[in-house]
Amino acid sequence: MNDHDKLIFQRIPGIPIEELTVIQLNTKDFDEEKITQFLNLYIGRRVKSDTLLICTILGLFGIGGIQRFITGQIGMGILYLLTFGLCYIGTIVDLINYKKLTLERNQEIIVQEVIPML
Repeated sequence: MNDHDKLIFQRIPGIPIEELTVIQLNTKDFDEEKITQFLNLYIGRRVKSDTLLICTILGLFGIGGIQRFITGQIGMGILYLLTFGLCYIGTIVDLINYKKLTLERNQEIIVQEVIPML
């Protein structure tokens, strides 16, 4: 485990291995200062899988589509909102795939929002 990995684990405890791999691929050429800047920006923007899971469960019992708004899919969020989570089937699928949705959103955040700011 190198210094960057230690810093990542220290700043983001419990990070899934898939998310760690994405971070490692995108920050492999960063020095210590730049990785610290990256982590400061990323931690404030990343979506936690627990948050997405809770919002998806809320979609089953109340307002459908919250999880899609959080993942940045505004159109799908509105569609889920107007169709009760596509008659709850879409919400149940999101409940099963919440970790995949979280990873995809966090990849988008890294590539489209955080890296360009550095």
